[in-house]
Amino acid sequence: MNQETFNLSIRKFLKMVGVNSQREIEQAVTHAVEAGTIKGTESFPAHVTLEVAGLKINVKFDGEIKLQ
Repeated sequence: MNQETFNLSIRKFLKMVGVNSQREIEQAVTHAVEAGTIKGTESFPAHVTLEVAGLKINVKFDGEIKLQ
């Protein structure tokens, strides 16, 4: 195993997930505020599931998205 390749690939994957997740959340909040579905002061429970089938990893991470 090449440790540097391994670490870089993990970082690249996590960066892609983080950037794309943030974009999706921001767009959803913008649309919901514009549609009047939410006020923009809410908090939303959120979770992400990390699955790597070849390594038998299936882990859930819970958090909260606060708008104010």
